[in-house]
Amino acid sequence: MDLIRKILTDVEAADSDGPLVSLKDAHSAYQAALLKEAGLIHAAIVPDQFGRPRSAIIHRLTWDGHEFLDASRDSKIWKMAVEHIIKPGVSWSFPILMEWLKREAQQRFLGVPASS
Repeated sequence: MDLIRKILTDVEAADSDGPLVSLKDAHSAYQAALLKEAGLIHAAIVPDQFGRPRSAIIHRLTWDGHEFLDASRDSKIWKMAVEHIIKPGVSWSFPILMEWLKREAQQRFLGVPASS
């Protein structure tokens, strides 16, 4: 998840005159394919001869991509997410992580109390 967060941050920081981020290693391309499937980015994924992601060109973040990045931007909140939600051995899904991040951000920045 740290790599996914970094990819999204890199896309946000890139110049918008053309493809934002080009990923040439298979591991990062696979992560970009997951981001595309999750609806966080618009990207072209180039497969290898077996259909696995070989490279990716990311064009832009989606609305959901911006929301995830905004919710995970605070390093203290992200560290808490890694320790409590993403840690090995804990069963979690991306929607659970996203809801947790949003709730923590609301509590921290808006003073919204946690719902029971």
